[in-house]
Amino acid sequence: MPRSLVVAAAQLGPIARDEPRSSAVARMCAMMRNAAASGAELVVFPELALTTFFPRWFMEDQVEIDTYFETEMPNESVQPLFKLAVELKVGFYLGYAELEHEEGQTRRFNTSILVDRLGTIIGKYRKVHLPGHIEHEPWRPFQHLEKRYFKSGNLGFPVFDGFGGRMGMCICNDRRWPETFRVMGLQGVEMVMLGYNTPVKYPPAPEHDHLQDFHNRLVMQAGAYQNGTWVVGVAKAGREEECDLIGGSCIVAPTGEILAQCGTLGDEVITHECDLDRCREIQDNIFNLALHREPESYRLITETKGVRVLA
Repeated sequence: MPRSLVVAAAQLGPIARDEPRSSAVARMCAMMRNAAASGAELVVFPELALTTFFPRWFMEDQVEIDTYFETEMPNESVQPLFKLAVELKVGFYLGYAELEHEEGQTRRFNTSILVDRLGTIIGKYRKVHLPGHIEHEPWRPFQHLEKRYFKSGNLGFPVFDGFGGRMGMCICNDRRWPETFRVMGLQGVEMVMLGYNTPVKYPPAPEHDHLQDFHNRLVMQAGAYQNGTWVVGVAKAGREEECDLIGGSCIVAPTGEILAQCGTLGDEVITHECDLDRCREIQDNIFNLALHREPESYRLITETKGVRVLA
């Protein structure tokens, strides 16, 4: 029998700076009900789904910054989502800003969690590839200060058993780095969930603005095909606080084919029945990693951070 998993990509439209978490959670609950009515067993929400994308503003008041972070999960604000998940027997992926006290230090991460159909958190991931800059750059029409507000993730790229398969997570910019998918591929991943907030405009290289949707699809389709895994990419989309965000939320097969895709820039749910056994078509053949990888030839990947010119 095929290992079938009905997955929903639950794209969110804009979240205003003054929109309370209760409003965002209510919108997600409505989409979860919609997804469950379509037979979904797992719902994937975007990156930083509880608030507006706050790294677009330069802020120096740490108290103000911390209003965008969650100090525990679940908490009172998101309890309705957890409660509904149990009621509907639907699991979910959720992205949020995490404030954690570890090893005597206060750390802040761009985080996602995987919650099973019983409302239990079975996996956590912290974003590794933080884009943008640290200091205020007033020439930009909007800031991208993830490097200022977050630490790079310290959990690596774990893969979790759940929903009848091997489940992995990443967040936004992680999808652009092939190492993200390969590390999970080496753990037998069968579905990668990722949320993103991606602006239409890229101020450092505006000549690439027209390629934002293309690059979004390109990296997810390549990651899926090169590792024989399903990929569920979910956007926060539309015009959010004078910043236009791409949509393009989609469900990608292990062959790299897009099998379902959102057509709007607002709250929208798409579903697809994913046969996890289809991963074998790729993982047992052209990308049989045990048979065909030559890791001795790739040592430069982990031995250097930047470019090294070899004589």
